[in-house]
Amino acid sequence: MDIQGAMFSLPAPSGPPVTITPHLMVLIRSRRQDPPNGGAGGRVPGRGGRTGGRNVSPFNVEPGKFTYRLVRGELEFSQLGTMEAHCRLVPDGQTTIVPLTLLPPVGA
Repeated sequence: MDIQGAMFSLPAPSGPPVTITPHLMVLIRSRRQDPPNGGAGGRVPGRGGRTGGRNVSPFNVEPGKFTYRLVRGELEFSQLGTMEAHCRLVPDGQTTIVPLTLLPPVGA
């Protein structure tokens, strides 16, 4: 599988505070016994216990096949560091935590 362009960190376009808009590709496999529809969801915890962002994208996939969804996030960083997106298939999927680290701007 070619995962060219996958990133776990990126330089900030400018000093914080800054908003970035990364894309997330979710690859979904349906087992033969799974229902043909559901939702792919994601949540980014915000600072101070607030939710920083939330997204749910419905999907249909034939049992035994694959599908994908592209999700465009909008993340606000008040400082450099790592945010963790909590991704899962709804209603009852297991959560996967995906980190994204904002690094100092290039040349800073």
